[in-house]
Amino acid sequence: MYQYPYYHQNYFRNVMPEENQQVVEGILDGMKREASVIDLYSRLLTIAPDEQKREDMLKLLEYKSYQLRQFFDLYIQVTGTQPSYTIEQVSFQRYEEGLEKAQELEVEGQEEYQHICTLTQHPQVQQVLLRATKNGLPSEATRAIKDYGREPYVVDIEKVTKKNRNFRTALWTGEHLQVTLMSIKVGEDIGLETHPNLDQFIRIEQGQGLVQMGDRKDNLDYEKKVYDDYAILIPAGKWHNLTNTGKQPLKLYSIYAPPEHPFGTVHKTKADAIAAEENE
Repeated sequence: MYQYPYYHQNYFRNVMPEENQQVVEGILDGMKREASVIDLYSRLLTIAPDEQKREDMLKLLEYKSYQLRQFFDLYIQVTGTQPSYTIEQVSFQRYEEGLEKAQELEVEGQEEYQHICTLTQHPQVQQVLLRATKNGLPSEATRAIKDYGREPYVVDIEKVTKKNRNFRTALWTGEHLQVTLMSIKVGEDIGLETHPNLDQFIRIEQGQGLVQMGDRKDNLDYEKKVYDDYAILIPAGKWHNLTNTGKQPLKLYSIYAPPEHPFGTVHKTKADAIAAEENE
């Protein structure tokens, strides 16, 4: 068992004796993730190719160690008990591969911490979680995803789909086909719609949901539960909707043939998407 040797007085034991279980699990998962990142950065430090990268890695390790102590302290304050957990050591062959895996963990953590913040109003919990979303290794993983349409393009579609945080982001818009990425919040849906002149393909890369289809918007008589790796095929003219029924953002990519949205479309939220449609 991995246990961080740090204990702090249980300030909130009497304040929050029945803290939401998802929040408690989120804090524990945060500790596991931060510990995994610390282990990964420590090994990357030993093979850093130059002095500047070593200095950068030392700074990250210093901050991540502080962040882990904050999670540890927070867990004790919320539960009144000391955490005990194991971590999985992330394997890599090259320095660049290790950096990429660290970046994936950072992005995954940022999204999860933001989600957990929505489950509680306690300021101390939110403060620790929000602070954890604002630091990490700068990389392509945290930069904006753009539309590469009309040019040859090769991408790890699973990774880029999971990295997308916008409700909708156009990844590739050609003359006859378009690929968009979507991130649907917990409890949110895509929105009931139909495409009279195009067929649509959707693949789920993370999360779970309920897909509904029908010939009329008031009669969605086709329903299926969908999970990671499921594909959804929507015929032209069919009314359809997809609702996130899980406990994390629903990550998917959608293929329209022909394209449905303008080149370079980015809708940060569902409200932005609705506003854009109203202005068309």
